[in-house]
Amino acid sequence: MPPASGFKAILDEIIKDPKKVQTLDHLKKFLDAVVDDKIVLVASRQLLTDLCTTYLTRLSSEQAKEVALYALERIAARAISFEDQVGLYRNFLADIYEREENWREAAKVLCGAPLESAQKPLSSDYKLKTYLRIARLYLEDDDPVQAEVFINRASLLQNETRDEELQILYRACYARILDYKRKFVEAAQRYNELSLKSIVSGEERMKALDNALICAILAPAGPHRSRMLGTLFKDERSQRSPAYSMLNKMYLDRIISPHDAKQFESLLTEHQKATTPDGYTILQRAVIEHNLVAVSKIYTNITFAELGGLLGIPSEKSEKIASQMISEGRLSGFVDQIESVLHFQASEQLAQWDRRIESFCVQVNQVLDKIQAVHPDWCQKTMALVEAKINAATNDEDDTGIVETSTTTVKPMDVS
Repeated sequence: MPPASGFKAILDEIIKDPKKVQTLDHLKKFLDAVVDDKIVLVASRQLLTDLCTTYLTRLSSEQAKEVALYALERIAARAISFEDQVGLYRNFLADIYEREENWREAAKVLCGAPLESAQKPLSSDYKLKTYLRIARLYLEDDDPVQAEVFINRASLLQNETRDEELQILYRACYARILDYKRKFVEAAQRYNELSLKSIVSGEERMKALDNALICAILAPAGPHRSRMLGTLFKDERSQRSPAYSMLNKMYLDRIISPHDAKQFESLLTEHQKATTPDGYTILQRAVIEHNLVAVSKIYTNITFAELGGLLGIPSEKSEKIASQMISEGRLSGFVDQIESVLHFQASEQLAQWDRRIESFCVQVNQVLDKIQAVHPDWCQKTMALVEAKINAATNDEDDTGIVETSTTTVKPMDVS
């Protein structure tokens, strides 16, 4: 057997003209010789490394792929002795598959990379980077189930790294998995956190914010979604998002029209256009629930026939959706099945707000009573002055109203 330098000279000669028909056959024979037991292990490792890092890059993608796969096949029996080289060739193949957008094959080939080395311990960063890459590739292939497997493995390592880029990549993958699993409120929170990270480029931050808006809008109606909508609405950057128009209407509890929903639908990805078990798309269901909450802010009670007409769905469906939302604590009210009427109730938050206002007014009156007991003359003069101003303002409004009624008509309330 020639020494290592002799092998390199042979390799140089083989690669000199990669277009030759015999090139692949010669490279395979070269690999057969390199992994032979008669070659010193250190030399074999170095030659395999050089072939992957220096020589295969001179071949076409198809040629390099064939040689790399053959190399993995030849060293499989001695994989423990060539762990570094196995990882090297698998990452090399994954790069090729990724360039070809063959996401699943790239992920599968990386899954075989040895991450628990028997020879030397691998760094947490290297393992984390590999797990995250596999998860990202499965997400690109629209396979969130497999992606979640590797994100869960990455979650055990992400607290050990100080590499902020890896932490950002972990959060981005985790947000996408939540998005795929239709946990839209949690996904919106994760995307929003990413949009605030200074290490992320401005373009990517805006993209993350767009995703946060979309997920918040698709989330089931309820207090958690309302808080998320409020957070995003108050972020000035949201006004630059194509989803802002829908966010604005939902935050202000306006009725969403079919036209609004159709425009917003163009912003959704394929998995967000899926159909739910009740026959509605995710967006249709979100809009129905939102409109139901918006109706509750206008009506005290409503028949299911009228509600179905407002929501654009059969009355039976409107009753079922309303009942589910009430049982889940996402809508305050109760159903009168005998009369087929839905009764809305003020939320506890509004009730607390009313009680606080009432308490404040009582305390103001108490303070006023105490002032009047000490300074009755001053109070009498002040109250007379206030009453005079109120009367003057009222008279001005009455005069203006007389003039305006002759030239204007009353417009219907805009709930769009």
